[in-house]
Amino acid sequence: MPDPAYTNSDNGRDIRILVDAHGGDAAPDMVLDALEMVLTAKFAAQFSGSLTFGVVGQEELLRPLLRERGIEAQVSLVPSTDVIGMSDSPSHALRRKKESSIHVGARMVRDGFWDALVSAGNTGALMAISKVILKTLPGIDRPAIASMIPAVDDGCTLMLDAGANSECTSDHLIQFAIMGSCYMQATEGLQTPRVGLLNIGSEDIKGTDVIKLTSTKLAETDLNYIGNVEGTDLFGNDVDVVVCDGFVGNVALKTMEGTARFLASSMRKELTSGLVAKAGALLSRKALNRFKDRVNPGKYNGAPLLGLNGIVVKSHGGADAEAFVSAVAVACKEVDANLTDRITQSVQEMVEA
Repeated sequence: MPDPAYTNSDNGRDIRILVDAHGGDAAPDMVLDALEMVLTAKFAAQFSGSLTFGVVGQEELLRPLLRERGIEAQVSLVPSTDVIGMSDSPSHALRRKKESSIHVGARMVRDGFWDALVSAGNTGALMAISKVILKTLPGIDRPAIASMIPAVDDGCTLMLDAGANSECTSDHLIQFAIMGSCYMQATEGLQTPRVGLLNIGSEDIKGTDVIKLTSTKLAETDLNYIGNVEGTDLFGNDVDVVVCDGFVGNVALKTMEGTARFLASSMRKELTSGLVAKAGALLSRKALNRFKDRVNPGKYNGAPLLGLNGIVVKSHGGADAEAFVSAVAVACKEVDANLTDRITQSVQEMVEA
């Protein structure tokens, strides 16, 4: 294993991140481009410990590419022989492709050689393989996909589950709330994150029986539970963690992505519709660029699979190198903050209470 690229503190732990070379539409070039970007002092300055990076994938393909980029000595290459396609079913990938980059990567995290795995590959396969190999934390029945959403005043909201569990009990949703609260404490520095339950209205009488029961149970916990929230609250500044089942969360997330593309397309069309519009766009270019950066999905790329006995981060399959860097940063934050131990401790304290 190569020496860490940078060390920020003599007392900081070594943050060891393994990335999947074969995940994503533009892999492996996109993944290797991202590795070049994280092997810098600027990236390392965000974290308290030293950073070490590895890539898991087919050696005969990756070795020459690492050498061409001049990063072969800085990046460990973990060999794997198989690749999971985006159309492979989770069950097929789990049973038939045990030497794939995701399988090998998850085993490396389980065995303690690496602290986290980052992949832009098949979401279902990544979740299934990670759950079987890494197992869930004590007190957690199901892992959840957490997604960060931009909010007003440069804030952000964490929503979970974003697609891993289409049907959930009240106990599952409470576990999601605990994990989401721990995540925002550890990575965003919020002392008492405000937790809301996504519902069709803020009134207690609304929602399914599961939602009503969950709300009653959440009110009895030590979490900073603020009650039901609606879809319109996702981008506001009144809630930090939004809890829902994976069916609702995934629909909400895809709706947001579609709305963002619609707004970008409509704005582009209007700003190029005539000379006056083009002149106005030119004069407001800086403001438009800030707006573009604020709503750029790549800036929020990297959905942690919370609840596993190990850190796994899912990148969007269509991510470019900059977006994949954001996913790597999410993994680094989780390791740096000892998130897995914090979730375990919080769940245990909740059980004992």
